[in-house]
Amino acid sequence: RGFVGLLLIVSTRSLGSTPSRSCSDVRQFYSGKGFTLNGVPQTEISGEHLRICPQGYTCCTSAMEETLSNLSRREFEGLVREAGRSLQASLNTQFRSFDTYFTDLLNSSERSLQESFLATLGSLYSKNARVFQDLYADLRRYYRGSAVNLEETLNDFWARLLERMFKASSIPQYTLTDDYLECVAKQTETLRPFGDVPRDLKPKVTRAFVAARSFVQGLTVSGEVVRKVSQVPLSPECTRAMMKLVYCPHCRGLASVKPCANYCRNVMKGCLANQADLDIEWQNLVDTLLQVASSFSADPSVDVVIYSLPLRISEAILYMQGNTEVFTSKVFQACGTPRVAGTQSSGSEERKKRVNPASTAMEYKPSPTIGVRLEMQISDVSSKLREMQQYWVQLPAALCNSKVAAGAAGDKCWNGMTKARYLPEVMGDGLASQINNPEVEIDITKPDMTIRQQIMQLKIMTNRLRNALNGNDVDFQDASDDVSGSGSGMCTGESCARSGPRVIVPKTDSTRYYNPPENKKVKGTGTQTHPSILLPLLSLATLLLRR
Repeated sequence: RGFVGLLLIVSTRSLGSTPSRSCSDVRQFYSGKGFTLNGVPQTEISGEHLRICPQGYTCCTSAMEETLSNLSRREFEGLVREAGRSLQASLNTQFRSFDTYFTDLLNSSERSLQESFLATLGSLYSKNARVFQDLYADLRRYYRGSAVNLEETLNDFWARLLERMFKASSIPQYTLTDDYLECVAKQTETLRPFGDVPRDLKPKVTRAFVAARSFVQGLTVSGEVVRKVSQVPLSPECTRAMMKLVYCPHCRGLASVKPCANYCRNVMKGCLANQADLDIEWQNLVDTLLQVASSFSADPSVDVVIYSLPLRISEAILYMQGNTEVFTSKVFQACGTPRVAGTQSSGSEERKKRVNPASTAMEYKPSPTIGVRLEMQISDVSSKLREMQQYWVQLPAALCNSKVAAGAAGDKCWNGMTKARYLPEVMGDGLASQINNPEVEIDITKPDMTIRQQIMQLKIMTNRLRNALNGNDVDFQDASDDVSGSGSGMCTGESCARSGPRVIVPKTDSTRYYNPPENKKVKGTGTQTHPSILLPLLSLATLLLRR
């Protein structure tokens, strides 16, 4: 009987520390988290009441275990949100950088037109400046996501310019009514009063603006996806797993022992399994954004197209001025001869200047820094996009870096039960790979619907970016009609105070859902981590798992 009693004592104490061990360290830790010490034991007690942590001798009561479990959930959710904000901030930086560049390019082009046309055309430009101002205003509205038809905008500009030019260049004895001028404007396509300039310019301008708008919208949609995915709550099963990983060592008197690296990775891969399923479509989107960014420098580059607008418009005006008599004759044939006016209009000096083709001659002299700035813009944004390309599958490894988890520590790490070696293998990435995860119980037949919807948004945006690469206009929903969610994907607190292109939500009539394998409820997202995106995350993870 004495031998049996000795065995029972040895067996009991092999499960935990001696019951006389002080709980002063746990009390200090618990109080430091802001919790009351009421009910916290002074020395270790038997742990049969514990439902998450191992049931050896412990300093944690049931209430403490529940409190710390809730704390681990809040901290982990906060950690994922903060990681998302870090990624959003990077996207927002690229968004604003390109927006500033492109807006400056447009402003510089318009300013160049105003200065040169005022010098060469004088009052002819001053009286018709609104035509050119409206063109640039519509181009800006299109870029910023408004429901502007780019082709109609360009056609309308040439039609209005033709009306004004014909009225200014026509023989003064004729009276030109609004109906007659409307007929003149309709001859733009058939009579080609501006030569080949409109036809040559249209695909170039369209390609440049479609690419620019789709690019900033791609960055915006990416940020919105990150924001929504980062707010997905932790499941009860993951809450238990996080408690066991982070705070159960305290209850066991092993606060200084780091979790085994593979143990930590299995917990994180299980709890971030749905997020890891974003990886394929996220990489597809980033790849397409990189292609669009690269297209900005393709001949003719976006800076050349936009900055040379004044020159091309000047060439068109020059062409018409040199062919005024031929065009006027054709207009008379198409629209009839206008009514003769009673008196001749004044302004002979202005007409002399108008019919002098040399007066509209311009020379395209781009700033030597423009091309360099575009190259730097493309290089910088491409570098940052590549860094975030594998973000979703790098997240578990980032959370389990060497500062928060033991490296090759062998049997000197916390394995979920005690200080010993962790034997299970590391799971793969994604929900389906968690079928044998020993640390997190996951039903792989029930994916998170919020994340599945965001996967669809990534697919839609990628397809529209691919269309933009071919110069095809992108069918975005006007941001003034609908901005879904509680905030822009580009907003990261106060850093989003500056206005920019509005958030455009891609239209979709249906949502595709994940087709899971046959019903299985089981227990249960290997790449190099880019430090620039995940560095703030590493610091937060260190704080979360510091003991």
